[in-house]
Amino acid sequence: MKLNCIIVDDEPVARKLLEEYIQDVDFLELKGKAENPLKANTLLDNNEINLMFLDINMPRLSGIEFLRTSRVLPLTIMTTAYAEYAVEGFELDVLDYLVKPFSFERFLKAANKAKEYFELKKKQPEDSGNKYFFVKCDGKIEKIFYDELLYVEAMLNYVILHTETRKMIVYLTIKGISEQLPLGKFLKVHKSYIVNTSKIKNIEGNEINLGSAKVTISQNLHDTVIKEILKDKMLKR
Repeated sequence: MKLNCIIVDDEPVARKLLEEYIQDVDFLELKGKAENPLKANTLLDNNEINLMFLDINMPRLSGIEFLRTSRVLPLTIMTTAYAEYAVEGFELDVLDYLVKPFSFERFLKAANKAKEYFELKKKQPEDSGNKYFFVKCDGKIEKIFYDELLYVEAMLNYVILHTETRKMIVYLTIKGISEQLPLGKFLKVHKSYIVNTSKIKNIEGNEINLGSAKVTISQNLHDTVIKEILKDKMLKR
């Protein structure tokens, strides 16, 4: 599988080195570079990004601040000259921490770790006996069956879980919940929406009809989303 990645670093030399390293790894595909986190948001909005190489010490908004303030970010590998930020980085669930200057060998080790992460997710059975999960909502621990969950909607630092009969506002990020939902059953169709593919009634233009609700497909993800939904299920003449 190919991992779409971006580079976020204010140093031109560092961006160039990372670009060369990425080009030498056959399972990585560079989708863009940004000199600061604010410009990175455009890349993230316009592409389905799996992996981000993120510097820490940047003007206006540091890499750490970017991770803290953003609700939807891809898997992240930190790249920095400041080793003292490692603990803080791992507390923010970064995959790995590369201290500049780092060798291609060290870079490849981090890239392989990302590849293994996504391969493991892909190999997880759609239904391994776990038919439900629990979340905290309004002071209670709620039980939710996967088959009842229609879609997930991002809302600031929370997500709204829409089921067939109710909706719950939960203190989770859409990135966090997407990593825990069964792969193959739930699909991110927009930076703010994850849908249960088994609940799709029809697709018209950029709208997915889930029966009691409609969800918009991101224009930039449209082709990828449609391909993933249809897979080999589309009958042909």
